[in-house]
Amino acid sequence: MVKELNVEEGELVSPTGQYLNSSVLSLCIIAVLDFEIPLHDLPAFTLLKDVFLPINPRFSSVMANDENGVKHWRKVEVKLEDHVNIPIFPPGLSPETYDNHLTDYLSAIAMEQLPQNRPLWNVHIIKYPTSHAAGNVIFKLHHSLGDGYSLMGALLSCLQRADNPSVPLTFPSRGSAPNPSVTVNSDNIFSKIANGLGLAFNTVSDFGWSLLKSTYVEDDKSLIRSGDPGVEFKPVVISTLTFSLDHIKQIKTKLGVTINDVTTGMIFLGTRLYMQGKVGGSSKLNNEQTTALVLLNTRDVREYKSVKEMLKPGAEKTWGNQFAFLHVPLPELSSVESCNPLEFVRKAHKLIQRKRNSGAVFLTGSLLECLRKYTGPEATAKYIHNTLKNTTMGISNMIGPVERMALANHPVKSLYFMVVGPPQSLVTTMVSYMGKLRVAIGTQKDHIDHHMLKSSIEEAFRMILEATKEVD
Repeated sequence: MVKELNVEEGELVSPTGQYLNSSVLSLCIIAVLDFEIPLHDLPAFTLLKDVFLPINPRFSSVMANDENGVKHWRKVEVKLEDHVNIPIFPPGLSPETYDNHLTDYLSAIAMEQLPQNRPLWNVHIIKYPTSHAAGNVIFKLHHSLGDGYSLMGALLSCLQRADNPSVPLTFPSRGSAPNPSVTVNSDNIFSKIANGLGLAFNTVSDFGWSLLKSTYVEDDKSLIRSGDPGVEFKPVVISTLTFSLDHIKQIKTKLGVTINDVTTGMIFLGTRLYMQGKVGGSSKLNNEQTTALVLLNTRDVREYKSVKEMLKPGAEKTWGNQFAFLHVPLPELSSVESCNPLEFVRKAHKLIQRKRNSGAVFLTGSLLECLRKYTGPEATAKYIHNTLKNTTMGISNMIGPVERMALANHPVKSLYFMVVGPPQSLVTTMVSYMGKLRVAIGTQKDHIDHHMLKSSIEEAFRMILEATKEVD
C-alpha cells in the first residue's frame, strides 16, 4: 500500500473524473512516443521525479472518499519502481518481429486495470528497435487525470524543442474553416427569426436524438460493431497509419472545410469501404445504422496553454476533462464505382458544424449534472457507458507540435495515442506532428481485420485526394 502524506483531503474529484473512474466505466489514455535513437541511457526515474510528478498533484495522488463519501485527490508517497515497466523481449530479432512484440505488448497493457491504491498512471520503456523507431516510451494515464488537452499541456512541460531547448514548442493555429455559405443580412428581422428557429430546431432535434441514443436506440450489429456484452474487456489491437498534412491541407482548402472534417470524412469512407469489401462488394450489409461519437473540446480557448498557465491562481481553469460527444451518423455507400468521395467530407463538415453550433451539447451537460445530483455519479456513469455502448465507434483528434521534440536529448520521431476501455469495437484517434498526421486505430481483436481496415482507410484518402484535383 502507498503511504499517505497528510490527513487533509486535496482537490475535489470533478464529476467527469468520477464518471470516468467508476464501477461501470474506466477509461485510460495510452500515449506512445517513437524515438529516433536508442533509450539505453534515458534517465527515466530522474525525469519522472523531477519533471513529470511536479506537473500536477494528481500524478502523486489517489482517489479517496472523505467521511461524507465525497471523492478527493489524496496525496501519497509515490514509489516510482511500481510505475515503471521495462519489458524483456527475445534478443537479436528483426525490427519487423519487434513490431509484433510491441503490438502484443500494447494489447496487453490496454487490457490491464490501473490499481486504485496508487496514482493512476504507468510508464513502459521499450528498448528494442521496431520498423518505426529505435525505442518507445509508453504512458498509460487514467482519463480521470485529464483529457487530451490537459495531457498535451503536460507534454509541453516534459519535452523541449530538439533544435533549441530554450525556445518553446509551437502548435498550428486552431483556426476555423471558411464558411462558403450565403451571407445573411443581419438587419433583416425575418432572417434573424429564421436563424433562431433553425438553431432551436437543431438543438431540440440533436438533444432528443442524443437522449435516445444514450437510452433506447442502439446501433445495429455490424462488421465494425460486435455488440458483445462487456466488449470493453475484449482484447484490442492498436495499429497506426501516417498521412501528409500538406495533402490534407490541400483538400481542406479546396473544399472550404477543416482538417478535422477531412480526417473524419476519410475515416467514414474508409470504414464503409471496409464493410463493403468484407461482403465481397455487396451493399446489403453496408447500410446498417452506424453512428460515430466525435469528441468535442468544450474549452473557450483557441491555443494550448502550458501546465503552469493552466494551474496558476486566478487563471481560467483549463486542466481536467472538458469535452463532449457529438453523435454523427456515417454516410451510406451504395457502391465504390458510383460514390463521390468528397461527399463524405462535405457531409462530415455539415453534420459536425450543425451539431457543434446547436445547444444540444450544453443541454446534455445539464442533464448529466441533474442525473448526478438526483441519482449519483455511478448512475450517471452508467448513462455515459450506454452512450458509448450504443454507438459504433469513437473519433478523437489532437494538434501536436510543429517542431521536432526531444526528451533528455532523445529526439522524438513520431507519436500517437489511443483511448482504451470504452465499450466499443472501434476507436480512432489522430494527432499531428512535424507535418504528418498519425492515425491510430483500436480494433476489437477477432472481430475486425485491422490490416484490411488500414488498407481501406488509405484507399479512402487516396480517393478523396484524387477527387479534390477535379475541384475548380
